[in-house]
Amino acid sequence: MTTPAPTARIFSSDNVAGTSPEILDAIAGAAGGQATPYGTDDVTADVRRRLCEIFEYDVDVLLVSTGSAANGLSLAALTPPWGSVLCHRDSHINNDECGAPEFYTAGAKLVPLGGADAKIDPDELRAAVRRKAGDVHSVQPSVVSVTQATETGAVYSLDELRTLGPIAKDAGLRLHMDGARFAGAVAALGRTPAELTWRAGVDVLSFGATKNGTMTADAIVVFDRSLTAELSFRAKRAGQLAAKMRFHAAQLDAYLTDDLWLRNATHANAMAARLQEGLKAVPEVGLLGAAEANILFCRLPRQIIDGLLSDGYVFYHDRWEPGVVRFVTSFATTEEDVDDLLGAVRRYDA
Repeated sequence: MTTPAPTARIFSSDNVAGTSPEILDAIAGAAGGQATPYGTDDVTADVRRRLCEIFEYDVDVLLVSTGSAANGLSLAALTPPWGSVLCHRDSHINNDECGAPEFYTAGAKLVPLGGADAKIDPDELRAAVRRKAGDVHSVQPSVVSVTQATETGAVYSLDELRTLGPIAKDAGLRLHMDGARFAGAVAALGRTPAELTWRAGVDVLSFGATKNGTMTADAIVVFDRSLTAELSFRAKRAGQLAAKMRFHAAQLDAYLTDDLWLRNATHANAMAARLQEGLKAVPEVGLLGAAEANILFCRLPRQIIDGLLSDGYVFYHDRWEPGVVRFVTSFATTEEDVDDLLGAVRRYDA
């Protein structure tokens, strides 16, 4: 039997990290006594209140157990089955959700678009939002989905969001944001959550937390509250209305208290930046773009990849093309973890 690699050597994703101690304490605290079920408890109400404050808006909130459920349910409420979802070809919804968006929407089509750093190109979007609109023989452009931060670790700037939002809105399309790493984007940009969402035209946000410290809880944040009733029925039908919702809520409540969500994300970003700076000094390493959040892509020689693997390091490699490697840091990554990885890279570069 293969022995799992030490956590300190796993850089394949940020979901390999455990759970913040504050969140574990909150879960334990929710275990005692009684609470009304299905999200009618006081802690769930507190989570909504906190998110209203954070987003400076009267939002509705649905707590779910996975980001894929958050994305699928959100998109289902934003597009009819004969609609299309315009997204980047490298987006998570297009490549890594096993058809969940199509399943939840009862058949809406994902239309992949291009753009550098996994960000939708505005010119491609301008063409796509009008393509075959009104043609009964074709799926109808219905919603644009942007990923913040992107699957390459890039971050949509406020200006980029302000460009894409009006393109969608002027064509009558809704705007969804897959925010699995939204906290990382907020930390990287230094902008408010409001600026990066509803003020830029976002109707629904998949608010990720599992990759950044919670155990089993993400959220759907609804800015267009006309969608809330439908989302509520869809969540129940999809098995996402937990009877003991207080355990999801306890996690999110702790996550949002004292800016834990931003502190965790800021640390994860800083560890990626530390790794990036260290790799710059290794002659045979080629960085591919800048690590704006907590994901770093680079090109490594085969001897370094093989050496790291033999040392027990775990990371994605050769998935995109030979020699291309992805490293992901998390809230639990330490400076020592990063420095040990850099030491191994330098050792096999010699």
